[in-house]
Order: sequence, then C-alpha cells, then structure tokens
Amino acid sequence: MIPVLRAADVRAAVSPREAYDAVRAGFVAYARGEWSMPPKVYVANYPAGDFRAMPALGGGHALLKWVTSFPRNPARGLPTVTGLVLLSDAEDGRLLAVLDAAAVTALRTAAAGVLAAEALAREDAGSWAVVGCGVNGAEVARMLVALCRHPLVWDVDEARRRAVAEEVGAEVADSGEQALTADVVITVTPGSSPLYGPESLRAGQHVSLMGADGPGKAEVAVEELARARLFCDDWAQASHGGELTAAVGTGVVTREDVTELGAVLTGAAEGRRDAGEITLFDSTGLAIQDLAIARAALSKADGLDLPQLDL
Repeated sequence: MIPVLRAADVRAAVSPREAYDAVRAGFVAYARGEWSMPPKVYVANYPAGDFRAMPALGGGHALLKWVTSFPRNPARGLPTVTGLVLLSDAEDGRLLAVLDAAAVTALRTAAAGVLAAEALAREDAGSWAVVGCGVNGAEVARMLVALCRHPLVWDVDEARRRAVAEEVGAEVADSGEQALTADVVITVTPGSSPLYGPESLRAGQHVSLMGADGPGKAEVAVEELARARLFCDDWAQASHGGELTAAVGTGVVTREDVTELGAVLTGAAEGRRDAGEITLFDSTGLAIQDLAIARAALSKADGLDLPQLDL
C-alpha cells in the first residue's frame, strides 16, 4: 500500500520553517554534488500552457514530478498548477508515496524565494513585500510571517490581496509601487509582462523573481539585469527557461555574470558585496527542491491519516 498525500496532507506534514530548512539542505546537497537532477522536460502547448517532467535523485530517494502550468486557468475556475509527485526508494525502486504537486510546488517556491532573500538582502533591510497573491505567493507570505518577517502584500486583485493578508497575518500595501520599492521583494506573478522597467530598481534592493519559470516570461526588463548582481537557482535551467533567458540570448548576460544560490550557501561563492548593490535572484523551480519537500513530507506520513493506493 502506498500513501497518498493530498494538498492538505502536504501542508499538515511540512511547516513553513521545515520547508525552508529542507530546501536549504537540498540546495547545499546539490551544490556539493551529493544530489543530482537531469534537465527539466517541457511539453509545450502554448499559448494555453505547458506540462513539465522533473526528475531528481538524492538522500536515498528518487523523484519524478509531472506538473502543469496553465496561466489562464484561474479565469476558468481551475488552478494554474496541477499534477503529481512520485517518490521512490533509490535502492530498490519501490514507490513510497504519491503527493499533490501543487502543494509541494507552493512550499518549495516559497522556500526558494525566501531563502534567496535571506541570503542576499542587506542586513539592515527594513521593508519586505510579496507581489502576487496566488497560491504560491500566499505561501511566500505565510513563510515570511513564520520566519518573523512582516511583509506587505500586493496583487492586482483587491479581494485576493486582502484575503491573503488576513489569512497569514500580513499587511496590504497601499499601492503596487509601494510593494515594488520595498527593500526586499519577492515577485510571484505569471510573468506575462515586466514589473520592473528600465531604471526602476533601487540601490541596495533585493528581488527574488519567482514568476518567470518558462520561455517568454519576464518580471524585469532586460536593461535592469545589466544593472544588477545576478543569482539563480541553476544556470542550466535559468539560461534557457527563466528570467535570464532573453538577456543570455542577446549577450547582455553571460555565465560569468551569474552565481548559483547553492554556491553562496556553501560558502563557495560570494553573495552581496555591499549595501548599495542591487541583487536579483532568478528562480526557475528545481526538482531537487521538490525532492526536499517530498522527503520531509514522507517523514511525517506515519502520523497522518492518509488514503492508501493499492497498485
């Protein structure tokens, strides 16, 4: 019998703090070569959306996530992200658990964005903001509150931004501009148009860009990438399927311009160098992050009343 962790089960099993710690450990293990991750496979059906197959191996487990991204779904009353995560024993191949992909994705997205912000923001950063209050943005705000940060939240949908603020104990920004000019910003939007145009980023600001996770998406203008110190989750993914893609294609950004977050966390590379530097983190979403969350959830499975799958 194989346990099935539904969305509520994943949230019950893994707290925001546990998700943060698990994803941090996953980044470190990947940077040290202890975990591996074959390239993400996109099965595109644009402009409607795409399917993604994401494998990873580490910590005695193997994972495959089959997940969707269909940005126009909310207008149809459907979630943007759906899918399944399969977690197996790496030694004998046994399937150990099936997990809801959307819940795993929300936790690992929040953890990656907050982790990058904590690692790269100025020590004296006084204001934090989350822009985009969908499922993943709400999880980011929840994680910040759990880590004793007090973020402003903003979304183009007034009802949604107010609901998220009330749910997690955050504060609604007075305007989108107020949120976007905070010292530390985590953007979780569909990436259909840039939030930051030319010359809009402030000296000393950090932004974790979580929305541009596929071709053609962007939350910041290419000109702003040239003004900033750049970081990413994984160069191979970010250079062809993330925020950096357009800049890489035109030669504005090269491999030497970008530092992977894992290298910063292990001490192999330098993070922020001074208080005036603008730092940007490009997140494309990694299977090793999903693996970290799935393993954390599996460790709590025995204490939950879970449905069982008989294959």
